[in-house]
Amino acid sequence: MTIDCSSFTIRSWQPSDALPLAHHANDKGIWLNLRDRFTYPYTVGDAEDWIKLVMGSKPETNFAIAINGQAVGGIGLVLGEDIGRCSAEVGYWLGRTYWGQGIGSEALQTFTTYTLDTFGLCRIFAVPFLGNQASIRVLERAGYQCEGIMRKSAIKNGLLLDQVLYAFVCSPI
Repeated sequence: MTIDCSSFTIRSWQPSDALPLAHHANDKGIWLNLRDRFTYPYTVGDAEDWIKLVMGSKPETNFAIAINGQAVGGIGLVLGEDIGRCSAEVGYWLGRTYWGQGIGSEALQTFTTYTLDTFGLCRIFAVPFLGNQASIRVLERAGYQCEGIMRKSAIKNGLLLDQVLYAFVCSPI
């Protein structure tokens, strides 16, 4: 799958993405704002394992954000199940070199449209840490709305943190 955006693409992960993925993902500043399953330090072996895992997933729900063909970040979702099957959680990250250029907001907005259409969803949500104002701005620019603060809902790097619940909601199918 490939979606063309203004200066980048959202596309399927490829084995050749392992080196650039490890390069961009091996950043403590990125790790501090993601789930612990996103390891730090992030090695080429971690990248190879991730790519192998997502390339075998059906349906495909995790994608590379690529500039000039090189993976510089990722975006994906976890589909809800059972009574939550109309909903999914989105996650995204971008290599530090590309922060502050509007890439995250455009990627999220484009990916949201793609996932609503592809998976028949009516709600996509994210739960960034309250202190991650950059991610909150990305969500707001992409049309997500704040639904509330989830107090003391996460532990990261030994700290108990608040998360903010943001969602993009459309009419039911």
